[in-house]
Amino acid sequence: MSAEAPLPDPTDRAALLAGLRARIARLDPGLAGMAGRATLPLSPELDGHLPWNGLPLAGLHEVLSAEPGAAIGFSALLLARAQAALPGRSVLWIAPEPDAYPPGLARLGLSAASLILVRAPRPADALWAAEEGLRCPAIGAALLFGAAPDLTAARRLQLAAETGGGIGLLLRADDENPGPTAALTRWRLSARPSPEAGPHHLGEPGWEIALLRARGGRPGNWIGEWDAARGELRTLAPVQASAPGKKRRA
Repeated sequence: MSAEAPLPDPTDRAALLAGLRARIARLDPGLAGMAGRATLPLSPELDGHLPWNGLPLAGLHEVLSAEPGAAIGFSALLLARAQAALPGRSVLWIAPEPDAYPPGLARLGLSAASLILVRAPRPADALWAAEEGLRCPAIGAALLFGAAPDLTAARRLQLAAETGGGIGLLLRADDENPGPTAALTRWRLSARPSPEAGPHHLGEPGWEIALLRARGGRPGNWIGEWDAARGELRTLAPVQASAPGKKRRA
């Protein structure tokens, strides 16, 4: 067996990260398969914790909803990024009773023109719609509300996303022990009041963003603020979680 190639000079950060990612890819064949695929930029701080330097398309991602409004807003932001990266493709919004507010989504960059609302009261129907949608090259993203699918169903969604090239988002309620997942990343979102909020102005959306797991990545916690004028997510990192005394497992 040949000796492992030495890591580059630690002062060369870009080369060091590239070397580490190459080693991780050799250890995890699944990560190697993600190499060269398109990614969605989030923010420099968040991207730096992800081995793909962004959130990969052609993959499944999980968003735990500590507070529904916060999780929906963050998910809408991800859908908008996918919409921009894959122009001409539609976005599926799958829920027992889909309730999307177009003006609010537009402020996060998500156009309602290509948004398709899918009413699926039964979990089996919702999973079928998400899987079939993700396999279709005309669909750029699918957001699925509801309970977490089992590992077999989640793996099918991941494979469907790899086939169609779009991004799949599982939005589910927060849980003390969310269990294993086939998703490439798992996030938890909580609301945070905007510093610009006042009696007659709610301000821009703000979040407490926790990256709980990413294949080959590093967990982290951030304060996130949406800048609608620039269309940018500003993050302050790292920060402590809002409830450090409450242990959670990812």
